[in-house]
Amino acid sequence: MARKATGEVIPPKGKQRSFAIRFTANGSRRSVTLGRPEDGWNRQRAEAELERTLAQVKLGQWQPPSKVEAPPADEPSFHEFASQWFERHRPEWRERTVEDYQWALSHHLLPHFAEHRLSEITIEEVDAYKAAKLREGNLGAAQINKTLVRLGQVLEEAVEYGHLPTNPARGRRRRVKASPPRRSWVEPEQVPSLLDGASSYMRPIVATLIGAGLRVSEAVALDWSDVNLATGTLRVGKAKTDAGTYREVDLPGGLVDELTEWKLRGADELAKWKKANRDRGDPVFLSRHARRVRRQSAANVARRLKTAINHANRGLEQLGIEQISKRVTPHSLRRTYASLRAASGDDPVYIAEQLGHTDPRFTVIVYTKAVKRRSKLSGEYLAEYERALAWAALPSSEMAEKGRISETESPRLTELPSDLA
Repeated sequence: MARKATGEVIPPKGKQRSFAIRFTANGSRRSVTLGRPEDGWNRQRAEAELERTLAQVKLGQWQPPSKVEAPPADEPSFHEFASQWFERHRPEWRERTVEDYQWALSHHLLPHFAEHRLSEITIEEVDAYKAAKLREGNLGAAQINKTLVRLGQVLEEAVEYGHLPTNPARGRRRRVKASPPRRSWVEPEQVPSLLDGASSYMRPIVATLIGAGLRVSEAVALDWSDVNLATGTLRVGKAKTDAGTYREVDLPGGLVDELTEWKLRGADELAKWKKANRDRGDPVFLSRHARRVRRQSAANVARRLKTAINHANRGLEQLGIEQISKRVTPHSLRRTYASLRAASGDDPVYIAEQLGHTDPRFTVIVYTKAVKRRSKLSGEYLAEYERALAWAALPSSEMAEKGRISETESPRLTELPSDLA
């Protein structure tokens, strides 16, 4: 009587990252690699495959799997190519971009794809990476998609260099379906209370974020040499986008007053800074730290804004106005700026230019909502809304005309694309 065919499952261990099965067939000991856990393989599936294989052996139907052609010896691994890609393009990127790309590569893509040859990265492998990240549950859909975009960038260059015929990470099907992000901002009628709720150090910064629409990194980098209070303008030296670099921003009258008062109050501290930090500019915003005067930081602004919101909400509660969301960040105030400018009747294209955007789509969306919303306000809501608009008014008629559009040029809500209305 023939001996019963037997075998065993070999789980991943050490450098072996895949499940395998080992058994005897045709008088020889055989071993077949199955697949990795991230591809959906587990012990139960491996045991089922072993049972199926043993049945084929018993019937004399089993054949060794066809040998897969090994990748060329000179083909780079993903680790090698991605590292070279990163160093090639690093001089082109801003510091924040470098940090974002390092995060995606070092913490997510390389742990999964490092040992893969480029030709081994298939659509199935990309989908397996996506599935593995979803199972881990450490990243949201938007963050997973961000890493997939980085993967696609690296592999796109691999295609251009002739290492791959097509880019397996390209296309929407490779992405995780994500819900639109929930965004928070400060409505115009909440602006007076937020300014009043900010400390004496924070008020001019909050006023600048609201009145000039700056990113927080742009605000804390401002020097007084960038600000011209006489003309009511400031220059932005560095920005996230090329459109935002070295742009000139018109300042509303309320912000000009805030900065004028702040410059007078901070004269002594600025003198201390310049004495201790020669040739390091003349910062608009300073903070005290351990008895030292330092340039204000973005992280500190984010923390102090939370405190200002808590104080503002007490005032808003007394007025009977909806309170500011605790999810508001310094970046949220860029939308508040756009809302104020839109409610003042400024051209969406002008608002986009002031924000440093190349595409006015965002400001058109804000414009339509601001126009619809204002007509629905009454009582304290309307009174505080009008206070905010008065604060945000551009100081000269000439400056106001730069951003103003005529009644006939104003975008009609019915003429806007359906996804913007």
